[in-house]
Amino acid sequence: QVQLVESGGGLVQPGGSLRLSCAASGNIVSINAMGWYRQAPGKQRELVARITSGGSTNYADSVKGRFTISRDNAKNTMDLQMNSLKPEDTAVYYCNADILMSGFRIYNFWGRGTQVTVSS
Repeated sequence: QVQLVESGGGLVQPGGSLRLSCAASGNIVSINAMGWYRQAPGKQRELVARITSGGSTNYADSVKGRFTISRDNAKNTMDLQMNSLKPEDTAVYYCNADILMSGFRIYNFWGRGTQVTVSS
């Protein structure tokens, strides 16, 4: 009924940049908070950045000043601009969203993830 599809991952050298995108589609009335999470091998999934429908943001301390989250409410999309990438940023990055669907119930959805590898 609802799909979140990430794109933009890849291999980048330390100090480089990548831009991730997430597109939501399906039976959507509106989208509340959206966020990016990541999971490195052998580690738990962690919050990277989150943005409300009004544009308020919060970031993990490890990415503050380097990553910027944004969204386009009209297009149901969200981006993550990642600058000054470090090897420790290597992980699968997941899109997450709280979506209001017909029937006025809110459900939480995950994308399938996109791999980001930072290596020389």
